[in-house]
Amino acid sequence: MLTTRRRAAAAAVILSGSLLLSSCGDSDSGASDGSTLRLWHYEGPDSAMGQAWKEAIKEFEATHPGVTVKVEEKGFEQIQKTASMVLNSSDAPDLMEYNKGNATAGLLSKQGLLTDLTAETTKRGWDKKLSAGVSTTSRYDTDGVMGSGKWYGVPNYAEYTMVYYNKDLFAKYKIAEPKTFDQLTAAMEAFAGKGVTPLANGGAEYPAQQYLYQLALSRADRSWVDTYELYKGKADFHDAAWTYAAETFADWVEKGYISEKSTSAKAEDAGVSFIQGKTPILFSGSWWYGRFQTEAAFDWDTVLWPGSDLTLGSGGNLWVVPKNAKNKDLAYDFIDITLSKKIQNLLGNKGGVPVAADASAVTDPKARKLISDFNTLSGRDGLAFYPDWPVNGFYDVLVSETQKLMTGARKPDDYLGALQQAYDKGAPKR
Repeated sequence: MLTTRRRAAAAAVILSGSLLLSSCGDSDSGASDGSTLRLWHYEGPDSAMGQAWKEAIKEFEATHPGVTVKVEEKGFEQIQKTASMVLNSSDAPDLMEYNKGNATAGLLSKQGLLTDLTAETTKRGWDKKLSAGVSTTSRYDTDGVMGSGKWYGVPNYAEYTMVYYNKDLFAKYKIAEPKTFDQLTAAMEAFAGKGVTPLANGGAEYPAQQYLYQLALSRADRSWVDTYELYKGKADFHDAAWTYAAETFADWVEKGYISEKSTSAKAEDAGVSFIQGKTPILFSGSWWYGRFQTEAAFDWDTVLWPGSDLTLGSGGNLWVVPKNAKNKDLAYDFIDITLSKKIQNLLGNKGGVPVAADASAVTDPKARKLISDFNTLSGRDGLAFYPDWPVNGFYDVLVSETQKLMTGARKPDDYLGALQQAYDKGAPKR
């Protein structure tokens, strides 16, 4: 998310080699040879992905005697800002986690900085393990637009958004748990009436814009998503879906469902507010699931956004192999291990959303529900990606403009006009 998840992780998940594997050794050398796999990723060591990849590293080293994995200290923002420069140098890693979408992996593929993985994907059967919705973000055409063309990345997990709610607070205030959209809005009204801000939010990063995008998706269909995300038509920010979203979001702020004070809050603040039991509802991604299982000291549950076939989500961040990587075969072997049943099952049991797990091997009840809801969503082609993906730099525009909408500095019509201008400026001419 980010898009998404990646913004939630950015503040807290800068990962060092020592956190992942004590045997990795020093990671400040740019040199690579056949005995070293240099790996960059930015998952927290306690996250589902971090734990699964730690096990994948052990598996890799056990099956590659004499080869050491060096995980280097990189944060999401650091990789995001320096990727083009670093990958165009001799210091490129062998394998790197990178964000999916036109403005990120698509841009790097267009710049010729990523290895074409098409042949390897077919050879190793990775394409057979990934559903159509998940693999959309793996392929990019010559313009760097996702959904077709060559394979430049491979996800080994998926992600999607949902409504998290604090069952204890709902019980305390005798409010019905939200199974329908009317129940969700009624719950927000009831909490606000009791002086409790119902929705955890962060206006300085992704949560706010994702609330708004979800509202638009509830009035949209697949062709609308394809027009907006894949440029299959002309996106109109003053259409019925976007107009409903902007007007409803502004109304929720005015009614106190979303605190205007959350304008400067970050994704981490929103998640912690939910963990601490201060706000009863959070709409966000599966990337929080494992953390809530560990840290939330109350009974909680989730529901897919009611009344909508579509929600934010996609395949997870991508494994990409830089064009200048020195040990590409080792990188391919590592990707293969992360897609193995052993690692996929572990990922599922730790609260992640695996793409190739054995469902019967996932035993944790909450983890099974997480995967079941994803299968429901995937089965109805409900992954609608993220609002910041279509054009480079659009994330910052969405953050800034949504903050203005929250404070009243922008009215819904002007807000949508600002988004239209930025989108049209950045979208490729198709």
